Amino acid sequence: MKPDECIVKSLGSIEYGASWKAMKEFTDARDENTTDELWIVNHPPVYTLGQAGKAEHLLEQTEIPVINTDRGGQITYHGPGQLVIYTLLNLKRRKLGIRALVSLLEKSVIALLNDYGIQAEADPKAPGIYINGAKICAIGLRVRRGCSFHGLALNVDMDLSPFESINPCGYPGMKVTQLKALNPHVKIETVSKELVAHLLSNLAHNSTAKEVR
Repeated sequence: MKPDECIVKSLGSIEYGASWKAMKEFTDARDENTTDELWIVNHPPVYTLGQAGKAEHLLEQTEIPVINTDRGGQITYHGPGQLVIYTLLNLKRRKLGIRALVSLLEKSVIALLNDYGIQAEADPKAPGIYINGAKICAIGLRVRRGCSFHGLALNVDMDLSPFESINPCGYPGMKVTQLKALNPHVKIETVSKELVAHLLSNLAHNSTAKEVR
């Protein structure tokens, strides 16, 4: 494959800690010729606290585990019914800065939601995607040796109640929403394919991407 192509891997349900370890190992082992990858996953219930995250944004202790991770951002929740896409990209090779990558991810999610007739927007002060002030997609990244990992988490068809035990992304009182609330017939498998298509298109390699299952 050419260096600017992208492999898409659908990995199914995987523990957050295992996926984090795999991302770090992939990033540490890759070289300038390693093909970029997008990993599509979902996680069992877990709270993750970003590298500069503050513990006080966890409002109460629950049975859901809390993992301190190395991505940017504060606390968020992952669970079944949420679409998580990890972006393992050589930013140096793509001549793509971290802010530009965040914008690319936001643009892709906004385009996806627009396909469903939903108007969404980004907030330059708080990375992610919002619908009428309610957050539907969180973004958190880490860059090491010029390469990115972690990615985005889009709420599709999930139990949103665990968000009530945190200040989502460090913002007290922030509301969250999901695609199912706006389109009751949505299927996460379909959303996954559609969002990946937008991501690949915005990375300008849609025609040469190879999906591995």
